[in-house]
Amino acid sequence: MYNNIFDTHSHYDDEKFNPDRDELLKSLPRRGVSFVVSCGCDIESTDFNMRLAEKYDYIYFAAGFHPENLEGATLADLDIIKKYAKHKKCVAIGEIGLDYHWMNSPKDVQKEFFTAQTELAKELDMPVIVHDREAHGDTLEILKSIKPKGVLHCFSGSKEMAREIIKIGMYIGLNGVATFKNARKSIEVVNEIPIDRLVLETDCPYLAPEPFRGKRNDSSLIPYIAERIGGELGISAEQLLNITAENAKALYNL
Repeated sequence: MYNNIFDTHSHYDDEKFNPDRDELLKSLPRRGVSFVVSCGCDIESTDFNMRLAEKYDYIYFAAGFHPENLEGATLADLDIIKKYAKHKKCVAIGEIGLDYHWMNSPKDVQKEFFTAQTELAKELDMPVIVHDREAHGDTLEILKSIKPKGVLHCFSGSKEMAREIIKIGMYIGLNGVATFKNARKSIEVVNEIPIDRLVLETDCPYLAPEPFRGKRNDSSLIPYIAERIGGELGISAEQLLNITAENAKALYNL
């Protein structure tokens, strides 16, 4: 069994965990999971994740508005996010960013919230957790202008974009997608970036790695990602888990 698993991005508030959430979360440390960050997408999910972090020693949380969750929100609501950010177990502003696939909100609204939340993180000296779906150009432009600390999670950009993210001083988050048969971009990025800028994540309950693709994901499955990426880099999964756990601690100041 592997130890020292650090899941840098999860959503344990998700309703897919409703049937057995506490049973699962109690079991994860016995299965090698040392740290988990569960990410807020709006006020309700941020609050839920805060309560999980208060209940479980190994869980931390992030506070923010996801680009798919902006309907009915105003910039004044960021004052509430700021209050959550001051909680002792809040480690980042997130999940924030841009999503031009679903387009639940217009681009200008998404960019306004992303910019404001990134500036809030800078003001609080906290990292950001960034969602970027089909919005690489605008995401990079905003990040380059503000230069926050943080991570681009579930990275789906090119190796050239990865280089730019690293130049800013941010981390790249990879998940179960790296194990998929068509995961060319993830593997290119693995070979492109310094290993001290890589962190691992699940984005659970979504994006379970092979051979569990399509099933509910959880933090105990990260070793499958480490085995695939470690194999590409010529190191053991255990070595990669140790390296990425240290990277994640630096990212989240733990």
